[in-house]
Amino acid sequence: MIFSHISDTHLGFVQYHSEERENDVYNAFDQAIDTSIKDHVDFVILAGDIFHVPNPSGKAILVLANALRRLKKNNIDSYFILGEHDISRIRSTPVPFVYHNLGFSKYIGNGEPIFHKDVLISGFDKRRKAEIENFEPELARIDAEAKKHQGHKILVLHQGITEVNKFAGEINSVDLPKNFTYYAMGHLHEQELKRFSHLGGPLAYPGSIELTSSEGIKETEKGFYQVDISSKEASPTWIKLDIRPQFSIKTSIDSISSDVDALVQKMQDLPRKPVVELKITGEITEHGIIQSQVAKLTELTLRCFWKHISQEQSSGSVFIDKPLKIEEEMHRIAKEILGSTNMANFAITELLPLLSRGNADEASQAIIDNFEKFKKGVRNATIS
Repeated sequence: MIFSHISDTHLGFVQYHSEERENDVYNAFDQAIDTSIKDHVDFVILAGDIFHVPNPSGKAILVLANALRRLKKNNIDSYFILGEHDISRIRSTPVPFVYHNLGFSKYIGNGEPIFHKDVLISGFDKRRKAEIENFEPELARIDAEAKKHQGHKILVLHQGITEVNKFAGEINSVDLPKNFTYYAMGHLHEQELKRFSHLGGPLAYPGSIELTSSEGIKETEKGFYQVDISSKEASPTWIKLDIRPQFSIKTSIDSISSDVDALVQKMQDLPRKPVVELKITGEITEHGIIQSQVAKLTELTLRCFWKHISQEQSSGSVFIDKPLKIEEEMHRIAKEILGSTNMANFAITELLPLLSRGNADEASQAIIDNFEKFKKGVRNATIS
């Protein structure tokens, strides 16, 4: 038996106000679904952040509907949970519930176990840090259920694990139920496969199916997992998707001409126009030099950006060499300004994403919720 584990599809994501970038996400998703059909998987798991916003466009809704219909036509069941991008802080019914109600897919985000033949599957929707304390009894309950089951047991979560990413982590691996044979994770956009001795099987993040704004421009691979559970051990295989190339090139004002020429050669046989970013060091005395080089790339790229950076940034900046460290630097600056680790975590992991998506009402509700949590903490501290 084989199943597909797909996460962070972010259907409806639009970058650079570009229809091409929106379609890139749909194309990557359709590839994952079509590959799953071609490979005759038994079922598909969607591990949250199905849509990019809780109120997705009609096009995004139809893309998912058509994909789920193709799965059903090929007798492939699908199961889903909700990520933070799928859930509105303003009371409303999440759009993916429509597919559950119509029988296109099955919602499993309430923690209740279901069975696909002899496979136990249980999942939980995204829990924010403020909700983790109440999450622990639910995880313990489902762990007891899994312990009684003799076949494979799959846990589906949209959470950050601290040992994988300490800044995006809400829980530690030791907090997870121990009796599952595969942990189908979502939320982190980088592919990760971890094996912990205290867990009953591998913990896997497929990563997002396409680059999103939070990841920056970089040369990378995207994909999903197919997991073979024919034997006692779950065996995940990562399947690469064909996505639009993206390049971030460090160059200097002295070598920009040769570096751009080399990049042009590299792009000659690409099936799709890439997104390109040039990071230029050195003293710029004449912008015409840069403009002439960028002009070489304009017709060959979907988007071409350039920015001037210092030598220090080029050699050691966390912003340049390690995109994942951007979040670390943002947390450091926020903590320095706000004087609180908890406030910095709230600002970067909860408030900023809402504001960046233009969800002002949800951001306001998040601030209210966080303030209520703060007042409760003060009252408890006073009582004790």
